[in-house]
Amino acid sequence: MSTESYNSTTVSCQRFKCSGRGLILPFGIEACMSIQLRAVLYFIFLLYLFLGIAIIADIFMSAIETITSRKQKIRYPDPGEKDKYLTVEVRLWNDTVANLTLMALGSSSPEILLSIIEIVGNRFEAGELGPGTIVGSAAYNLLMISAICIASINAPETRRIKLYNVFLVTSFFGFFAYIWLFIVLSVISKDVVELWEAVVTFLMFPLVVILAYLAEKNCFLSKKIEMEEEEKLIITPPETDAAGIPRSFHKDELLQFLRDLGQSSNLSIEDKAQLFAAKLSENMHRSRMQYRIQGARMLTGGKSLFVNLPDKLQEIYQRAVKPQPFDTISTDHKAGGRKGTLTRNDIDEDPQMATLEFASSSYAVLEREQRVTVEVVRHGFTKSVVHFRLDTIDGTATAGEDYIKLSEEFVMESGQQEKKITIHVIDDNQWEPDETFFVKLSLPESEENRAKVGSKTVALVTIINDDEPGYIHFEEPINLVKESVGKAEIKVARVNGADGRVSVHYRTKDIEAVATRDYEPADSELVFEHGEISKIIAIPIMNDLDAEKDETFAVELYNPTGGATIGKHGRTVVTIINDDNYITMANKMASLVQVDMDKLSVTKTTWGQQFKDAMTVNGGDLETAKFVHYVGHTFSFFWKILFAFVPPTSIAGGWLTFFVSLLFIAILTAVVGDVAAIFGCLVGLKDSITAISFVALGTSLPDTFASMIAAKNSKTADDAIGNVTGSNSVNVFLGLGLPWLVAAVYWESKNLPFTVKAGDLSFSVLVFSCSCIIGMILLTLRRFLGVFGKAELGGPTIPKYACSIFFVFLWICYLTLSGLQAYGHIYWAA
Repeated sequence: MSTESYNSTTVSCQRFKCSGRGLILPFGIEACMSIQLRAVLYFIFLLYLFLGIAIIADIFMSAIETITSRKQKIRYPDPGEKDKYLTVEVRLWNDTVANLTLMALGSSSPEILLSIIEIVGNRFEAGELGPGTIVGSAAYNLLMISAICIASINAPETRRIKLYNVFLVTSFFGFFAYIWLFIVLSVISKDVVELWEAVVTFLMFPLVVILAYLAEKNCFLSKKIEMEEEEKLIITPPETDAAGIPRSFHKDELLQFLRDLGQSSNLSIEDKAQLFAAKLSENMHRSRMQYRIQGARMLTGGKSLFVNLPDKLQEIYQRAVKPQPFDTISTDHKAGGRKGTLTRNDIDEDPQMATLEFASSSYAVLEREQRVTVEVVRHGFTKSVVHFRLDTIDGTATAGEDYIKLSEEFVMESGQQEKKITIHVIDDNQWEPDETFFVKLSLPESEENRAKVGSKTVALVTIINDDEPGYIHFEEPINLVKESVGKAEIKVARVNGADGRVSVHYRTKDIEAVATRDYEPADSELVFEHGEISKIIAIPIMNDLDAEKDETFAVELYNPTGGATIGKHGRTVVTIINDDNYITMANKMASLVQVDMDKLSVTKTTWGQQFKDAMTVNGGDLETAKFVHYVGHTFSFFWKILFAFVPPTSIAGGWLTFFVSLLFIAILTAVVGDVAAIFGCLVGLKDSITAISFVALGTSLPDTFASMIAAKNSKTADDAIGNVTGSNSVNVFLGLGLPWLVAAVYWESKNLPFTVKAGDLSFSVLVFSCSCIIGMILLTLRRFLGVFGKAELGGPTIPKYACSIFFVFLWICYLTLSGLQAYGHIYWAA
């Protein structure tokens, strides 16, 4: 077909260049435009189409998440009661199968559909744009996404691939897929794809899925049956609300969260619900599909799948919520009465693995004592020698002026469960406010196979000035207690000094609560000995079992002696909450939390909700919307409104959304094929180069954001890079196998061969295969060498960035060599 024609109008126009390159485009009005203007317009249109594909792919992935998150009910024997059963829900779809089938289809649908549409549109003749995009996307995914994920982890944190057996299988096929592509095009039947080759290529897709599933179940290494998820469900069976709908959390977790947050906080119940929802969101299991959806929404200013807190709550969350995970099981060690914490995840951990953490997350020391002792405890396996490091970090206290800096490695011998380390404090005999510094616990790189750190990896040390008598005040201005608590324990603190023996009187005063009826009155004295900094006032509370409203009384400090002064909280108000009201409050908060969690769901959408989200910035959460959200929303508004007409995922279990959004993706992909071909023609780029650069980059951009988010928020590297190799193999086996099969059958019916010119494609495949080998070797070395942190992602700063730069270098080499060959600067006889 000719690529040029002349304008038939009487107006003097230039030659209508590239008019025959598309199936749909170009428009006749372009005939009188300059080539430069057309190239700019086509480039902008191409970017806008990529934005539209990202948005409809978000909806497509939401449908897949709805489909793969379906659950079935299973009955298990109740471990607590004989002859009784627990009913729990388990997912119907295995994560590995979902990732390699529907997830890979969703992630790679533009590349796959582009290849299919190109062959069908060319009357079953092969083109360069579809296959080139598949190879270019594979190179970008493996090299550039790996580079970004490695660099995005803060040093010295690391992320390791957990399902390494699955990764090995998908890595092999991710490499073999392109070697097979090269063999088919250049070795077995040069420039021809025979029917049996197309069939084998397509059938390798289910083979990859089956082998990856068997690898996940350890079928190649052991006969152990994987029951991890089911065991966790038995340990923590789901709770339901009053309507019988399962909650995303347990009420005990909510009550523990309220206690940890502090009942005296002046936050509203809505604020507390948001904080708890943020904690749940941070700890909840997320699939690769959810990270992919979040990546697309980052580009378009859409509704986030993470709880975004306002600035005032974000500060409270970082300070009071995030450092203390609530999902813990308290354990008492009778020897010495020491207490520690174990996460629920520790139940199924490697029995040969030791866990180290601080015995307490905070310590206090009088300045005159000139030393503070911090304690590191060991849980789990104790019959090993473990090395660990302690490093001090300045807070308001300065190393060298207020304390002696510590940066040293210590040893915990075999059988030893605790080790005490002394840090020296400088007594300068000058009055100054109480000051703080931090002690960080970490493991040397050589210990990561034998030990890990627990939740308490940073301890706060407060140096209490003892050169003055100090101030005495209540720690909290408000205290909240249940009527059935027995005694209200109110903390009184001595700050900014602890010198000498001081005392202060305290007394109770009625407000709504009445002394002797609701609580026992008190009028007494607290005595702080020299160096003593904390006391407890215990006020007995009367539980009359009568339904009554909340009542309050006050406790006041007065008449300090010994030079001490009353501090800023000289009065505290105690509120006695009726237990029924407390439960009502907790239930109300639980409902608010569930509403916040449901807002994050992609499986419970309605048409009304879709249009509301489409027309508002950040899904209507204007309080946390940033400038980039408004920019993304502005550019994507047309696409959002258009795709809001797609049936919501709440209909037909997500399948209707799946097929309608797939249709939209196919239409947009067809247009992308035209625009990319014409743009390349206008600027003088061959289709093979346009495919591996502009088109591959545009279709892979949402995956880039998804992997970066997964790298930062997931505990493993599986969702960040573990799925890249699987997606790359699926691209070939499905994205080329399916159109090749259709075309091969068509030409076989005519007794003609299906011709696929190797040319630029075979050279591009060969260069990528070499880059793939080098990249996979580097990832393997990162996993097993201590210099890289023994993990695929993150690690020490210099090796981390060196690896990231090297991956970028490989990608640039791939593009450069492919371009030089395409334009004849490198001779290649395919």
